[in-house]
Amino acid sequence: MTDAAAEPLISNDRGSSEEHDDHAIEPEVDESALVSPGVFIWTLTFCAGVSGLLFGYDTGVISSTLISVGSDLSSRPLSTLDKSLITSCTSFFALVASPLTGVLADSWGRKNVILGADVLFVVGALWQAFTGSVWGMIGGRSVVGLAVGSASFVVPLYISELSPSPFRGRLVTVSSLFITGGQVVAYVVGWLFSTRAHGWRWMVGLGALPAAIQFCLLQGLPETPRWLVKVGRREQAKRVLLRVYGGKGSDERDVKNLVNGVLRRVQKEIYDEEEAAGERAVPGAGKVGWRAKTARINDSFTQLIAVGGNRRALVIACMLQGFQQLCGFNSLMYFSATIFSLVGFRSPTLTSLSIAVTNFLFTLVAFHSIDRIGRRRILLWSVPIMIIGLALCSLAFNFVALPAQKAGVSQVTQGGIWPVVILAAMVTYVAGYAVGMGNVPWQQSELFPLSVRSLGSALATATNWGSNTLIGISFLPMMETLTPVGTFALYALVCCGAWLSIWRIYPETAGLSLEDVGGLLRDGWGVEKSVRERRRRRAERNGAEVVR
Repeated sequence: MTDAAAEPLISNDRGSSEEHDDHAIEPEVDESALVSPGVFIWTLTFCAGVSGLLFGYDTGVISSTLISVGSDLSSRPLSTLDKSLITSCTSFFALVASPLTGVLADSWGRKNVILGADVLFVVGALWQAFTGSVWGMIGGRSVVGLAVGSASFVVPLYISELSPSPFRGRLVTVSSLFITGGQVVAYVVGWLFSTRAHGWRWMVGLGALPAAIQFCLLQGLPETPRWLVKVGRREQAKRVLLRVYGGKGSDERDVKNLVNGVLRRVQKEIYDEEEAAGERAVPGAGKVGWRAKTARINDSFTQLIAVGGNRRALVIACMLQGFQQLCGFNSLMYFSATIFSLVGFRSPTLTSLSIAVTNFLFTLVAFHSIDRIGRRRILLWSVPIMIIGLALCSLAFNFVALPAQKAGVSQVTQGGIWPVVILAAMVTYVAGYAVGMGNVPWQQSELFPLSVRSLGSALATATNWGSNTLIGISFLPMMETLTPVGTFALYALVCCGAWLSIWRIYPETAGLSLEDVGGLLRDGWGVEKSVRERRRRRAERNGAEVVR
């Protein structure tokens, strides 16, 4: 980070000339000239990313909790229905929260929604830690669900609206790194406390600590400049952008030109969207009472559905978020310890750590590659790896002797190679997932214009949590009725459908500014156009590198 801070953020090969004032016609500096994110944007990203840590921790810790809770809740062992409800209620309330906080993110701002989510994380974690009943646990998990649903869409949105376009993919992926890191921490904590009496209470209660820390850190951080422009606070937005694009060694005039160019593009987008809606007004003019706000919310819904480009963006974002969950990944996050107990591993919680570590390590691969390779290509390359892992897992379960009782509740002592094959197949699947499907859908906010970005991102995230709820509540019953062979084969077929859909309608958005992405979807899906443009930019960049 210190090296990045020491070099100019904007490469500059020309001599300086006289200053221009903000309203003069200035030669715009292309964002592609940026060579690295600065310390300020890294600080913003990491502070916001703590929500991802909470997201990952709360989805990962339930796996260890379910096999450690024993008879501590309602004085009886957990049934399959208990486990399904405790797991799926988090996803269901995240589904409820996502569209509601999408509206609040436009009214209150992105940062305030994150702060509200922190409060819910603390309340939910402590509620779970002190409850004595199954329904109390469901209540605590539901509050955590409200927090996760709020943070899961607004944190990528917050980072995306602050990030320079050449680094946007990587910076949003930092949030996914925190998610996967949180899952690793959850499995380590679960392993450490799994043998202690009532250790599960510590597992769930520790989730309050990062939320409290983030609440304090965010007090000194700014709102996103695009939201500030939208509500009419242009000068404040300019100050934030100067900090985003400025840095040690940067040319002051280039930074000023770049900031003014970004501000012009954002304002032009706002005016174009308002003209399309037939309500030409200055940004921020809509903040005049509840009735006016309600009218603007209704108008946002109308724009999202009625405008072709917005509708196509919503279809793509919802498609990716739906497939991210329907491919079955979170069944491993929620029930990996149950699965490994089922096939005979002596330390299922510790074995589950291999899943979380694989997810984290290959998310690092995505962090390194997502802006270089591109969103579309990384998905088309990684989804087949997921299919191979799921197919191998389904095949291996044919050779594992499962207990005659409830699959997913009982444990059986196994030997031989096939349990190890199942573990290897799951690791392969998770590696493919982490590189592509685990990260790319969270780039969703870049698909939407500013006027509907919050609402569109929220509805896409609601699709994620709706699908997540379905996976959480159906996995154990599917393991019993379809058998593990049929369950994992079904997930493989879902991945095949995902690959075909991505190939058909998902354009390449890497390297484009947020204001330029909308042009891809204005008259169609923009797949061929985006691929050609991506090749052209890469050729120009490679040619420039050869010249230097």
